[in-house]
Amino acid sequence: MDNLLDAYAPGVPVLTDGVTALDADQVRARVAQVCAALAARRWPDAPVAILADNGPGWLVADLATQQLGVTLVPLPLFFTPAQWHHVLMESGCTALLCALPEQAAALGFGAQSLLTGPLGLYEAATRAGGAALGATQKITFTSGTTSSPKGVCLDADQQWQLAAALQHGLAGLQLHRHLCLLPFSVLLENIAGPYTALLSGATVICPPLAETGLSGASQFDPQRCLAAIARYQAQSIIVLPQMLQALVAVTADHDPRLASLRFVAVGGARMPPRLLQAARARGIPVFEGYGLSECCSVVALNLPGSERVGSVGRPLPHRPVRIAADGEIEVGGRAGHYLGQAPAAAVGTWLATGDLGHLDADGFLHIDGRKKDVLITGFGRNVSPEWPESALLGSGAFAAVVVVGDAMPYLAALVVPVSAALTPEQLAAAVALANRDLPDYAQVRRWRVVPPWGPATGLSTANGRPRRAAIARHYATDIAALYDNLEHIA
Repeated sequence: MDNLLDAYAPGVPVLTDGVTALDADQVRARVAQVCAALAARRWPDAPVAILADNGPGWLVADLATQQLGVTLVPLPLFFTPAQWHHVLMESGCTALLCALPEQAAALGFGAQSLLTGPLGLYEAATRAGGAALGATQKITFTSGTTSSPKGVCLDADQQWQLAAALQHGLAGLQLHRHLCLLPFSVLLENIAGPYTALLSGATVICPPLAETGLSGASQFDPQRCLAAIARYQAQSIIVLPQMLQALVAVTADHDPRLASLRFVAVGGARMPPRLLQAARARGIPVFEGYGLSECCSVVALNLPGSERVGSVGRPLPHRPVRIAADGEIEVGGRAGHYLGQAPAAAVGTWLATGDLGHLDADGFLHIDGRKKDVLITGFGRNVSPEWPESALLGSGAFAAVVVVGDAMPYLAALVVPVSAALTPEQLAAAVALANRDLPDYAQVRRWRVVPPWGPATGLSTANGRPRRAAIARHYATDIAALYDNLEHIA
């Protein structure tokens, strides 16, 4: 870490939340404090979880765990308490970094803090089991296509290798101020944002998420975001497609609040080409990329001087990409492995992504679709439709349900009530009941009643499973109506 911070000139802030700014010496001192607290734990070698808003304290904890060789397990703020418990049990965490003692206690960690500062360090009374972690520095749990998220194990070298590739690709822009808009529990921000900025000697600006306009998994205030960009004179940011759409909708061409931006990366979900064109027309220097958690996030990225609209860019130097015979994208290089599974060999392995795509003659990667039915919302959350569908069916009000929402800001559903006598109010109550057990990114916001479908209609299989592609075609107008309140990009 010392060599990392040597890139900073005296007095240049390394981390700031808009209130407190830390230079290189102050970051070193705070990392040393966290290291001392982690080393003094009852089980100093066990994984430690972190549940916290964005801020310098989060990144200090991240650097401290790397310095000690301790595994860090980020807990996304948008997970439900049940999902937090699942992550903690699966990873075998014996300590938690968080700001609130009562929050730590609710998750089973003692009220005595081992650390002073914005985040306390709390320990569990007993040590549960857990898979052997080896060199794992971070376990990132995806948003979960079901209620039980999967953990991807990554070592420090994998993360910094990606950051170095991005730093090299962006060096010509001379970026000095990166504003963090996404939660640090999301790899796309954690690595592509602060890590890349640290390698560049740039200031990492990391105010609380509420100041930058993001709350939960899918609530975004573009006016707050624009105010933060202007206040901090941000030169680079990372956004999700739905965030970009909201920014485009509330800005005029060459809005002065965006004047400081030199590079805006967008990823996490499919990017409508018209949206990118509209953003460019506003003067937003946006570049689309593609990645996976198993690859530490970014795999390919359009860059200034090396871009092709409609593609997700060329693969980064350390991530060779090939297309399988069936059109599936496969990624080379050393990938992360799922918690509980053995690491893949470093050489000669290819990760099957589940995405379909092609490489053009100039090496730009194009995404054509997904092999499976997993939806990726406009905010980058992965959701298997069967999850909210089962919750809706479990309400007892619906005989059949198909959830939609790929690349959209929220999920919606086509529903077949169990009885035509059910009123709209009763259906609304049933949806509300189902949503109570779902995190916000998996909740159904709107729905539309449609006639029953069966094998004779061609819309379901013989055993009653919906034929999703056929239903999407048949009900295209109804599905479009579920999103007719959105801002449309001209």
